Amino acid sequence: MHKPSLMSVAIGCIPLLAVCFSVDLWDRVFPMVLGLPFNLFWLVLWIFVTPCLMTFAYKIEIKKISEEESRKGGEKK
Repeated sequence: MHKPSLMSVAIGCIPLLAVCFSVDLWDRVFPMVLGLPFNLFWLVLWIFVTPCLMTFAYKIEIKKISEEESRKGGEKK
C-alpha cells in the first residue's frame, strides 16, 4: 500500500466541502434552476460531478504508482 498524493486527497475533498459546508451560503428556494430549487439542483449537480473528480484523482494515483514502479525497476537492474 502506498501513501496517496496530496493532489488526489485535495481533489477528493472538493465534493465534501461543496456539499457539506457550502449549504448555508445558498440555502434558498429561489432561484429555480432546471425546474428545481437551487438547493436541490446544487446537491444533484454534485452527484454527477463527484465521480468525474474521483476518476481524475484515480488517474493521478495510477500515474504516481506506475512512475514509482518504473523507478524501482530501474534500481534493481
